[in-house]
Amino acid sequence: MDHVVRIGCGAGFWGDSPEGPAQLVRSGRIDYLVMDYLAEITMSILARMKAKRPDLGYATDFVTMVMKPLAREIADRRIRVVTNAGGVNPQACRDALLGVFREAGVDLKVAVVLGDDLAASADRYRAEGVREMFSGAPIPERLASVNAYLGAFPIAAALDDGADVVITGRAVDSAVVLGPLIHEFGWRP
Repeated sequence: MDHVVRIGCGAGFWGDSPEGPAQLVRSGRIDYLVMDYLAEITMSILARMKAKRPDLGYATDFVTMVMKPLAREIADRRIRVVTNAGGVNPQACRDALLGVFREAGVDLKVAVVLGDDLAASADRYRAEGVREMFSGAPIPERLASVNAYLGAFPIAAALDDGADVVITGRAVDSAVVLGPLIHEFGWRP
């Protein structure tokens, strides 16, 4: 095989050290920097953040501690970034990131993968009798968030469209790595 794709995984949870991404960008000779920020408890914390401030609900450290100090190097090295740091507000994450890019004087195309937020369907799920899979309890009347796990193909499509950075909300952990591979190798479902 003559096509090599180097993917560096720089974060495994919200609050992970920014040192990993910095080391990978600066000396990893990577094509992609991928970062996973979301766990189930993280989703509920981010939903509470967004409820208090509509401009939050994403992993802010991705923007301030990873991308802000590395934006110029990522652009210069043509490293593409894929992350689920969008949490429950991927568009706000994108907006904050674009502000960082303007400040740094870099022109990177940011794509947002949407579709994981199912809050608008919660009443329909209740009416259809959907229940909690382990306990069998009905869906609570009040929910902080309702999210589905998205897969890798929307990430690959965003990369196909020329995105330098892809931000998702809830996605399968493997999707942030598999998306770039689908894009690079043209894999099909």
